[in-house]
Amino acid sequence: MKLLLIFSIICISNISIAQEHTDKIFPDSYLGNYKGELTIHSENGQQNIPMEFHLLATDSVGKYDYTIVYGAGENKQTRSYTLKEKDASKGDYILDENNGIFLDAKVVGNRIYFLFEVMGSLLTTFITFEMDYMVFEIVASQTKKKSITGGLSEEIPEVISFPISVVQRARLQKVN
Repeated sequence: MKLLLIFSIICISNISIAQEHTDKIFPDSYLGNYKGELTIHSENGQQNIPMEFHLLATDSVGKYDYTIVYGAGENKQTRSYTLKEKDASKGDYILDENNGIFLDAKVVGNRIYFLFEVMGSLLTTFITFEMDYMVFEIVASQTKKKSITGGLSEEIPEVISFPISVVQRARLQKVN
C-alpha cells in the first residue's frame, strides 16, 4: 500500500512538472539573462570558461536580442545576434548573425536546434530551457574526417559518420 502511495505521488509530481512546461511559450517564457560556466571537451583536453546567454525582447514584434558572452575581463567576447520568427506556429526561426550570415533554427517545445556547416566543420547546437536555467550544447565534427560504411545492397544503404571532435556544454542559471 505504501509503495502504491509513493508511486502515485511521483506520478502526480511528474504530471505537474510536465504541465508547467506545456504552459510555456517559446521564446517569451524564457526571456532573460543566464550565467554559468561552459565546459569545452576537445582533443586538447577540457577547458572551462565563464559564459552568459541573453535572450531579450526588442521593440519589433517577432525579433529578439540573442547574445552569447564568452570569458570575462580582457578575454571577454560578446556575440550579438537577432533571433527572428519565420513561422513560429511551426517552430521555424532564423538566427541573424548581423553580418550576412543566417542560420535556420527549429523550436520544439522548450528546445531550439541549429545545424550548420562552416569552414569544414559540421556543428549542431541544442539549447534547452528549463524553469530557472538552460542547457547550452554544441557538438562539432570535421567533415573531412568522415567515414563511409554500408552501401552493400539496396537493403543496406551507405551511411556517412562524422567523428565528434568538440563538445561544448553549459548549464546556465537564470539571473533575471
